[in-house]
Amino acid sequence: MDDRFQTAAIQNTRPRIDVDGNVIDCHDGCLRRFGGRFYWFGTRYGHTDGFTPANVYTCYSSSDLMSWHQHGSLLINPPPGVFYRPYVAFNPNTAKYVLWFNWYPKLWEGHLGVALADQPEGPYDIVNPNVRLAGATPGDHNLFVDDDGTGYVIYTNIAGDGIDRHAMTVEKLSPDFTASTLERSETLDRKVEAPAMFKRGGLCYVLFGNTCCFCPHGADVRVFAAEKPLGPYRQLGEINRDDAGTIIVPAQQTDVFQLQTPDGPVHLWLADLWGSRIDGIKGHDLQYWSSPLRFESDGSIRRLVFDKEHSLRLF
Repeated sequence: MDDRFQTAAIQNTRPRIDVDGNVIDCHDGCLRRFGGRFYWFGTRYGHTDGFTPANVYTCYSSSDLMSWHQHGSLLINPPPGVFYRPYVAFNPNTAKYVLWFNWYPKLWEGHLGVALADQPEGPYDIVNPNVRLAGATPGDHNLFVDDDGTGYVIYTNIAGDGIDRHAMTVEKLSPDFTASTLERSETLDRKVEAPAMFKRGGLCYVLFGNTCCFCPHGADVRVFAAEKPLGPYRQLGEINRDDAGTIIVPAQQTDVFQLQTPDGPVHLWLADLWGSRIDGIKGHDLQYWSSPLRFESDGSIRRLVFDKEHSLRLF
């Protein structure tokens, strides 16, 4: 056994507990690694139904993906509203940590806001509460930083009627990641949400699914890929339905995390198992962290499998 490496035991059928013995309440956000430490950003729902101004952004950190320390609320003086989906990226140009967040002064008056901090756990100070985007009313989103340090936001525009509602696009960010340049991709799909974006083998991947707000049955996972972040994109299948069309993992995607391991980089699919709590507390819904995604030679991704538990080797 090589004692230079440690093993993280990942389980998906019981609540994750922090070092103080509390159930981790951290949903619809992202997992990142900064400076050799893992940071888990998400929304704390507590005893609410998730549609209230009581939602709070929170952060946990860990050295091993198992022992989690809570750092408390992320935002300094957030405006009144309903908050979802915090995503954080490090900006190599400014050396700042950049938080993009989805918030609604009233449901569903969608805004994307930006806040900055000097360390991953915050606190984050809002610098742009209402980013100007090509889409009129942003909803779910995520961040991506390319190899050259250029930032991108992927989001769904919840405005529009009929087929144009919840249209998914990618936009390039300003050098400091606090605004959009309004340079954008084509519309990738419609009536979709909960995106993730990452790069592997020279391909930019975008994954998202059907609209499924807090749904206990789970959403599909559609895979798109392109040589450049703004496309053009092509669809490479769907990975969360079996041959009969049944959802495999009854969860809604929140992120895809690239993990550096002794065997090279792997990608973990992260999702919320909405409705899985056994005590009636929404904040105790389980989170699902997959085993490494499996890629085919043509760049497509194999179907997910439901991993009750698995292990990961870490540096």
